[in-house]
Amino acid sequence: MFVASLRVDIVSVADQMSADIARKTQGNMTEGKTKMNLVIVESPAKAKTIEKYLGKDYKVLASFGHVRDLPSKNGSVDPDDDFAMSWSVDTQSKKRIKDIENALDSADKLILATDPDREGEAISWHLLEVLSKKKAFKGKPVERVVFNAITKKSVTDAIASPRELDMELVEAYLARRALDYLVGFTLSPVLWRKLPGARSAGRVQSVALRLICERETEIEKFDPQEYWTVEGQVKSGSGDFPARLVALNGEKLEKFTLNNEELALKAKSAVEAADLSIESVEAKPITRNPYPPFTTSTLQQDASRKLGFSATQTMQTAQRLYEGIDIGGETTGLITYMRTDGISMVGEAISDCRAAIASNYGDKYLPGQHRVYKSKAKNAQEAHEAIRPTSFSRTPDSLRLQGDQKKLYELIWKRAMASQMESAILDRTTVTISDRKTVELRATGQIVRFDGFLKVYGENKKKKSDGDEEDTTLPPVKTGDNADAKDVSADQHFTQPPPRYSEASLVKKMEELGIGRPSTYASILKVLQDRGYVNLDKRRFSPDDKGRLLTAFLENFFEKYVQYNYTADLEERLDLVSSGDLEYKKLLEEFWKEFSASVAETKDLRITHVLDALNDALRPLVFPPKEDGSDPRKCPSCDDGELSLKLGKFGAFVGCSNYPECKMTRPFGQGEAADAQAEDKILGVHPETGKDIVLKTGRFGPYVEMETDKKPKRTSLPKTWSYDAMDLEKGLRLIDLPRKIGSHPEDGNQIITALGRFGPYIKHNTTYVNLPDIEDMWEVGLNRAVDMIADKIANPSKRSRGGKVLKDLGNHPSTEKPVQVMEGRYGPYVKYEKINATIPKGQDPQEVTMEMAVEYIAAKEAKGGKKKKAPAKKKTAAKKKPAAKKKPAAKKTAAKKKAPAKKKPAAKN
Repeated sequence: MFVASLRVDIVSVADQMSADIARKTQGNMTEGKTKMNLVIVESPAKAKTIEKYLGKDYKVLASFGHVRDLPSKNGSVDPDDDFAMSWSVDTQSKKRIKDIENALDSADKLILATDPDREGEAISWHLLEVLSKKKAFKGKPVERVVFNAITKKSVTDAIASPRELDMELVEAYLARRALDYLVGFTLSPVLWRKLPGARSAGRVQSVALRLICERETEIEKFDPQEYWTVEGQVKSGSGDFPARLVALNGEKLEKFTLNNEELALKAKSAVEAADLSIESVEAKPITRNPYPPFTTSTLQQDASRKLGFSATQTMQTAQRLYEGIDIGGETTGLITYMRTDGISMVGEAISDCRAAIASNYGDKYLPGQHRVYKSKAKNAQEAHEAIRPTSFSRTPDSLRLQGDQKKLYELIWKRAMASQMESAILDRTTVTISDRKTVELRATGQIVRFDGFLKVYGENKKKKSDGDEEDTTLPPVKTGDNADAKDVSADQHFTQPPPRYSEASLVKKMEELGIGRPSTYASILKVLQDRGYVNLDKRRFSPDDKGRLLTAFLENFFEKYVQYNYTADLEERLDLVSSGDLEYKKLLEEFWKEFSASVAETKDLRITHVLDALNDALRPLVFPPKEDGSDPRKCPSCDDGELSLKLGKFGAFVGCSNYPECKMTRPFGQGEAADAQAEDKILGVHPETGKDIVLKTGRFGPYVEMETDKKPKRTSLPKTWSYDAMDLEKGLRLIDLPRKIGSHPEDGNQIITALGRFGPYIKHNTTYVNLPDIEDMWEVGLNRAVDMIADKIANPSKRSRGGKVLKDLGNHPSTEKPVQVMEGRYGPYVKYEKINATIPKGQDPQEVTMEMAVEYIAAKEAKGGKKKKAPAKKKTAAKKKPAAKKKPAAKKTAAKKKAPAKKKPAAKN
């Protein structure tokens, strides 16, 4: 693997660019000669489209994203060497750089046209660095251009207005990349030593995880309060309407004024006995203004609330809309760039939008002056224009979009269109009904006088919370009219705990706190799920036990680095780097000085100290108070043992301090309910062996056990089986596993069903087939089993020898075939077609990127090719030479491996 190690030297790169652009102004093209300009973009899909736009004088190549990255090993960022960074180029990127270098030989100019954000600027810088080291420019000018949309006008306008590389954005990228690396590669080893089962901790992910864990704690500690409301149907004039009691005996009713049934029933009786009339009717006009066009964050929030999209799903769909579809034989981008904090639109887009409003909805929906929106976002590293359609004349119905693309484009089009429409005018009417002595009721209603922007983009109607007044349609009534309350009811309510975070509400909260940046939210939420720290159920996040343990550990031993204000302050300092107001190495130096000291303090930290802190921090979850008031940490299996968290290879569990004399264990986080299951329960006797079938609870949950002559036979309970519902029949079914189905008709070998870590399965020789249901283990017959095995063998892509998919990386950039990170019997590996490439020891499989996977695959391919030829050579060598003379051959092999390094001096001359 080619590794380019260099000290990051921003000034030299900037000087090189300035010199190159200066040469361009002097004119290095002879008049009359055909020019060929080389343009570099990120995506191959964009490359083809842009090349059509620019014509025969331009050649467009794709970098496929970043061409270099920091290797996943210690030392890639060296704080002791002024934070020098060592970058690596993977196999595929090395080929692409060579293609660019070859194309540059016959080009007159290089145009860097990567995405208009911080990452795009960094990709251009990486390319410039690599090509400069190779002396590939040879005096040719270099330009940087950006376009916010993939349309012919946007692209050609950008080419006509080049600029220099924005080194402040590059420095912001370097600072973020170094920070994330230093936190990950410094903190993760601490976790592996002090908190077994924890995978890793990220700079921003850990803070987002803390939000989810704190909300769960709020829910668990929540103490519901009782309150009552009194409502009735009021009949007056020509209709009736609902109204709520708001005052009693001259005093305004607060939420908890009526806090029991007795008070509520007295209030109800007072309403029923009152001689009511309409005391006042107040109509107040309300103006509602439209929302600005989408930013990355608001798009993710609305797509979640209205379409049910995850943040990742939203960004992937938006990417496809940005890259475009075929319209009239030409690929055209449908929306502007989707990673942005800006809420404004350029002048020509506003004019286009206003023309579409007048054409589609009429002049009354068009305000006299266009609307101007100003962003409150402090960061300057993202693209500036809001997310909008590239042409408002392309209505959602006029395009042949399907599925997610159709839904998301319609959402973006409507929001942007509505942003320039007239305000909505509503009348809000409040009717007060009273007897002017004892009771006062109120009803509110709302009428839309002019729908304005609501004609295109309205909010989903929010559900009424208990205790809130609800808008309703009111009949015409006037002051002094008689009124009569019927069907009066007194209703009991209880306050509700705060809801768990959805993706939309979590993104909104992170944005409010200044944690992370919109372009990173999708990846943050995905990483938390991929690492198993949180679960997403019914579109709501709840923390996994591992997530709560990690948060408790960080809060106790690295408190500063999971504080919201500290993380937000660090983001603001990174924004100062983006704006050129702070030198990025100074930021890194200040951060590292404190962070490394905090890590050093944990070196002498003992596991017992960690457990003591976790026992205390997680006491409400792990040792909740018992109903009888007894000590929740007293072992239920022995007299003098104390329960405590214990850390094992697979995570945390609760065990007794008298181990090994007392072997009581229970899963983490199950509290008193698990203690009730701690005692062994004899289900009955096995009819064949005469041995007891015993139901037990261990660190990994409940299981059944039967003593045998050698060692106890055990089978865990399926997740769908309740502990309390276990009986002898179910115990026998489990303890008799694996079940023999019969002999395979082809080879006579036995086919069995069994229950594994990932559920029920069929096994024949080395072929495993997952079963969809637990009951299938006892019901599947020989014929069906043979068919399922044959189908598995006939479809290799369905085969998964020992592992589940840990991470789906997407399609290989060269072949568009899937690449996955798998869990294997001997460790994690990357699966690509028929290649299984081992992941190096120490590398977190969840941190493996596509670039890393491609590198592992290439190394495996190369190694496999050598293996075919190696045996013949080794045999010949063994016959002709004594064993002691094999050392020189090893040196030759080593020399061959070093051969590419000889090219480095030539590149520096």
